Amino acid sequence: MSELKELMEKFIELDEDLEEKIEAYLETADEIDEKFDKENEEQIDEMGEIYHEIEHKVFNEEFIIVFNQSGEEKEVVALIISDEDEESEEFVIPVFTDEEEANTAIAEFKEQFGDIDFECEKKIGSEIIADHSEDEDFIGLAVNAPQWDFVIASEDVHDCCE
Repeated sequence: MSELKELMEKFIELDEDLEEKIEAYLETADEIDEKFDKENEEQIDEMGEIYHEIEHKVFNEEFIIVFNQSGEEKEVVALIISDEDEESEEFVIPVFTDEEEANTAIAEFKEQFGDIDFECEKKIGSEIIADHSEDEDFIGLAVNAPQWDFVIASEDVHDCCE
């Protein structure tokens, strides 16, 4: 398993645990306050550190991206995340850490949208972000979607330090 995948699994695990703590806390309190933050400061800080590591890994990671080959031109598969009644359609680009994840997603895409011809290509995370940076509706990357619920915003992907 890649280091990026391990970091994301750890982050998701901590996030789910924190969500449970928030739900339990809100059963006896009206809102999240300083007391809750102090009691969970270590976990919140750890999540911040892990997310920052993920930002760096995504910048340099080689991903598999999926293209729809059914039209005249191949186009990258995008997942629309906007509500139907919104003017613009915000979207994320699903990226995959390995061929197994990509194949699982392609099977699900075919189930949802019919027997479409798909092609895979490898690209570095920072290149994928750069390819779509001019599109104001581009939100970021959905890593191993739709199996995982992990989206990293395009503005978070960086390589500022090691």
